Amino acid sequence: MILHKYKAVILSLFILLGFVVPSLAQKNEGQGTTSQRLEVMRQKLETMRRSLNSAASVLKDENKSDKSKKDDKSTLETPLGRLKSLEKETSNLQSEVNTLRGKVDRAEKYEASDVDQLETSVNELQTRTDNALTETASVRANPVSAEGTPREIKKKKKFLGIFGGGSDEYEELIGNVTPGRDRELFIVATREVRKNNYDVGRLLFQTIITTYPDSAYLPMAKLAVADSFYLEGTTSALIQAAASYQDWLTFFPTHPLADRVLLKIAESEMRQIGLPDRDSTRAKRAEQRLRALLQQYPNTILLKDAKNRLEQVQDNLGLHNLYIANYYYKLSIDQKKGGLKGAQSRYREILDKYPYFSFLDEALFKLAVTYQVEEETDQAARYFQQLVRDYPNSDYVEKSKEQLQLIGASVPEPNPERMKVLPPEKKSFIANFKNELFGLYPLTIDKDGVLMTDDFDEKKFELIDQVIENQGDINASQIPKSLTTIISQKKSQTETQVPQQQK
Repeated sequence: MILHKYKAVILSLFILLGFVVPSLAQKNEGQGTTSQRLEVMRQKLETMRRSLNSAASVLKDENKSDKSKKDDKSTLETPLGRLKSLEKETSNLQSEVNTLRGKVDRAEKYEASDVDQLETSVNELQTRTDNALTETASVRANPVSAEGTPREIKKKKKFLGIFGGGSDEYEELIGNVTPGRDRELFIVATREVRKNNYDVGRLLFQTIITTYPDSAYLPMAKLAVADSFYLEGTTSALIQAAASYQDWLTFFPTHPLADRVLLKIAESEMRQIGLPDRDSTRAKRAEQRLRALLQQYPNTILLKDAKNRLEQVQDNLGLHNLYIANYYYKLSIDQKKGGLKGAQSRYREILDKYPYFSFLDEALFKLAVTYQVEEETDQAARYFQQLVRDYPNSDYVEKSKEQLQLIGASVPEPNPERMKVLPPEKKSFIANFKNELFGLYPLTIDKDGVLMTDDFDEKKFELIDQVIENQGDINASQIPKSLTTIISQKKSQTETQVPQQQK
């Protein structure tokens, strides 16, 4: 009784907050809230702007003393003109995104179609930017390899001799195209992600993808980009992680790491799952991905982990349906206001879709009661008997036996194989309060990426270290036979060929 009172207080608090705090964004199916979608666009545009700026700066330096090309720089027909034009488009779109974000933050009125159009424009611009960076790579190429030689770090100019300054360590690294530079980019990008400099790391990995299309590091660079989003872990980053992992699977569906990538897509969705009484979109997507993993890779070493996660996700979905069914149940049984069929359909959906649902006994009992109210005693007896037989330790067993005796139906013996099945452990008030306050739902999720760990340890040798040692890829025999990103203890520098700067 006391717990029910506390729960009522908590729910009242959330209802009050719902009126006081306006919604920050409108929902968009498949993309998250408007705020999340705009943040994704902002990150994409910033990465594009930096890539274009670095590439253009190299061409500008090369053409600095060539006065004959002065007029050509302003035209779209030259590589420099093309890059500068795209950079200007990027800046314009950034302004539009920032303007719309301001409206959302201030809860001002805006058109949902504006967000859709912006998203389309950003995606279209990203395609053109990637193509431009790839097609201008030959113009930015330096035939002399700089691999293994120290690079001169450029100094930023100061505005009026006061503002700015410092160094732009990666401008030349990103802009210039040099043989062997893809390996250096991969190593430095790995270092930056491990230092939680996710934006910088992604920019360097993305440079491999757009500038070195024939690089042996390209598949793992694309995967490392997805990992960087997953390790960052914000809602907008997780949205991009799922999309990036899916993009990688589209290009490399038969790679030995494909099953792990599919699991990461599911876990990217799982990390966004809220309480069962909230939107179930993420939980449904996670369930679809986990089912796909079990179907496409029936012999995967991740089988046990995937099944465990699927059961937990289905518990969340089952509870979502149970709450709705219980609402109709209370409306029809307790308040006599109808809704009986709504309750029945939800309870049956739970039985059909979630056979390992932790609260299946409650669904069975209440479904039986709804049929009893409709005087369909055969159906009612069927579900009461299933409960007594398969859930002998349930709190609803004695009530079910009483109802079977009233109906005149037989009371089955409990299934010996189900005697050890216990009701789910009841959470403490503190745990419930914490979950309600932060919108948490307990799930087993591996926070490490496919190639890199969330908490980097210099003593550990990870899959991405093996990729560097292999000059770009990884063999099936080198992948651990369990769900882990760590292969072994760190090897010596001479064995791994990983430069000291990676640490």
